[in-house]
Amino acid sequence: MAERLTGRAMDKLVLQGGQRLNGEIAVSGAKNAALPIICASLLTADTLAVDNVPRLQDVATMQRLLAQMGAGVERVDGGLVLDAGRVDRPEAPYDLVKTMRASVLVLGPLLARFGNARVSLPGGCAIGARPVDQHIKGLQALGAEIRIDHGYIVAKARRLKGARIVTDLVTVTGTENLMMAAALADGETVIENAAREPEVVDLANCLNAMGARIAGAGSDRIVVRGVERLHGARHRVMADRIETGTFLTAVAAAGGDVVLAGARPDTLDAVIDKITEAGARIEVGPDRIRIVARRRPRAVNLRTAPYPAFPTDMQAQFMALNAVADGTGVVTETIFENRFMHAQELMRLGAQIEIEGNTAVVKGVRSLTGANVMATDLRASASLVVAGLVADGETVIDRIYHLDRGYESLETKLSAVGARVTRRR
Repeated sequence: MAERLTGRAMDKLVLQGGQRLNGEIAVSGAKNAALPIICASLLTADTLAVDNVPRLQDVATMQRLLAQMGAGVERVDGGLVLDAGRVDRPEAPYDLVKTMRASVLVLGPLLARFGNARVSLPGGCAIGARPVDQHIKGLQALGAEIRIDHGYIVAKARRLKGARIVTDLVTVTGTENLMMAAALADGETVIENAAREPEVVDLANCLNAMGARIAGAGSDRIVVRGVERLHGARHRVMADRIETGTFLTAVAAAGGDVVLAGARPDTLDAVIDKITEAGARIEVGPDRIRIVARRRPRAVNLRTAPYPAFPTDMQAQFMALNAVADGTGVVTETIFENRFMHAQELMRLGAQIEIEGNTAVVKGVRSLTGANVMATDLRASASLVVAGLVADGETVIDRIYHLDRGYESLETKLSAVGARVTRRR
């Protein structure tokens, strides 16, 4: 049965700033890896057991989506047991897709296994346009017949056939959708200009455990040799690199000594480089990161770009770090338009930020002042938490349902290392 995370729409987060952070935080499984892996369960009639699945609003939405298709979805300890053996409604309705764009990831698996799919077009997104045209173009190259009907992608194919696909731009969900579809296609598929993100690699590892034949994940050229069928498997979701990066930024801003247990340092080179540049000391082990921050951070310049460069999902948190840093930092966003909406809320706390186009110039101030602010998207909410941890007095963050989409028990984890943060309804 799909879990429901309820009663959170009107929640607020209340922070009393000025506390240094000391102790250990356990890093959760990655949302952006768990969601496509859950969709991969649609590729087989056997059971897929997925460990280290975070309890998040987006995960709960994906569970409901699969359950309404007829799949069995059971939460067991820290993971999910998924059984798509009785799926009888290969459709993703608008009321679920509108709340989470990742729902489009069911399109490739449904089409590959059942020969047809009906998936709502995603709605608008606060941080900018994220079209699904690359998904459609790629599936058409594999032989699918696709039309748009009353806001739905309606796709059909007797059996997909391998092809060479060159995407016009680097798209993570597009790469994942095409990789899943090609796993059951007839012949070899080559995906050029593929996304290189670690979450793509994690999905490929899961698919290969299910019997797929995928090579090259983590590079810009992925080769998929289609098989007749996939079977059940067990897979553990990778650690969330964005959650890890958010905690690193929080400690760098607030000061302290924190160990992040269960982390994947190898996926965070660009972020760790910038944290070090900001003046914090980083110690790395195979599955842990220790950060020690004794003094006010230094401002850093950064430019977002596809992996392995600096991630767009960490831009907002570093803007908050720069807001209290010594010096001036220039932040350039190249992935999404409209992804500076958190700047206005940070300025309510006293940050000095000037925006021109896709560039923000952040002049660090010695201290921020607590105020009422509003989260506008997932990572924007994280930036306000970082700022609230260092602001004088009380900061109240409204609309934190955005936060619940991507951070598991954030206030509990921060409280355990000394932050004064509570959830209020």
